[in-house]
Amino acid sequence: MRKVLEISSLLAACALSGCMSTDEDMAGTSEPVMATSMNVVDITAADRMSRAPMAADEVDSFGAIGQPPLYSSIQGAYKGRPLTKHIGDYVKALTQDLIANMEYVSNKTPVGVTHFALLDSDLQQTNLLGQQMAESFVHELHKFRIPVIDYKATDFIRITEEGDFVLTRDYLELDASLPMEYVLTGTMAKHQGGVMVNARIIGIQSRAVVASAQMLIPFYVADALIPSDGSERGRMRDGVKLSRG
Repeated sequence: MRKVLEISSLLAACALSGCMSTDEDMAGTSEPVMATSMNVVDITAADRMSRAPMAADEVDSFGAIGQPPLYSSIQGAYKGRPLTKHIGDYVKALTQDLIANMEYVSNKTPVGVTHFALLDSDLQQTNLLGQQMAESFVHELHKFRIPVIDYKATDFIRITEEGDFVLTRDYLELDASLPMEYVLTGTMAKHQGGVMVNARIIGIQSRAVVASAQMLIPFYVADALIPSDGSERGRMRDGVKLSRG
């Protein structure tokens, strides 16, 4: 009988110790719950979040509104994501369309390239987008081995304090007769979501359109062009600096 009582006491002690350990485990697991209910903030995580770049509409743990990333240049700062394509990529696609339906133009017919004019103007106004597209078209046509005449080139080099130049916009310094048979030109029009570009190659004598292409350039690509300070002349229209072609 005494042995039965000792075994019962031992079992009771073991059960009591098991309950105590279970309570301790439950107390250990309840700490995160208590921390959450007490709204405890992880300072290190908040500090990492505050130092990480955020979008303009994001808010960190302290309620501070994020700022968009800045991509600086000499002219200033352009706010936005890095571009995967630029104006040259769209001009490349336009050139391929021109070559696909081009007639009469060959590697023996010199071509000139002019700036693209604003469609809703007197066709005597352009902007930085129209100027850069003309420069890109010169490059793309040359890649197809089509002879391109740069009619802004002089027969001398002007040496100044600002630099050495061979190009000019003074028509008095340019050759009046150049061996151009065709000219690549076009127009631009603002469109929802971008700029509609119409490109074509025209015969100088016949005025016949021998190639044409059309494409929508997104606004985020067109607006990525940053004018040089003081280099743009002309009046403003809809926030766009205009200049003579």
